[in-house]
Amino acid sequence: MGHHVENSPDRNEQMQSDTWPRRPPPETTGPRYECEISRAAELRAVRAGLRRWLPGVLEDDGDGAVLDTLLLAVDELASNGLRHGATPVRVQAAATGEGLLLDVSDEDPHHGPEPAVDRDPALGGMGLHMVARLTGERGWTVSGDRKHVWACLRTH
Repeated sequence: MGHHVENSPDRNEQMQSDTWPRRPPPETTGPRYECEISRAAELRAVRAGLRRWLPGVLEDDGDGAVLDTLLLAVDELASNGLRHGATPVRVQAAATGEGLLLDVSDEDPHHGPEPAVDRDPALGGMGLHMVARLTGERGWTVSGDRKHVWACLRTH
């Protein structure tokens, strides 16, 4: 038998900070992919650019799992930036000591990511939760006039 959990701003706030804590991203090394977009239709070009960039950075992605996860995370985070942030949205990817860093930033530094809480998944809005499950370390930060939402993908 289940139990009732009270919905309160504190509980929702806790779930948000657990999923996407405010903290700086890890340091990166090596070549970087970067582009800016202002419309969702431009995501196709971003995916194509990442497909070209990744083989030069990653020694082996035999089954394509890293690329698939990267592309899904880009779609979700960039779509959120376009929908809820302010354009242009900047997509950056770079190697870290343990994998890849995906950093998606927009020009709305006043509002952090807000994962859906107590929403029927059929209504959508579960992208941040999905990215959190598929990636390792993640978070968000503000630098200058840009909000950065980032996630790390393990490649080893």
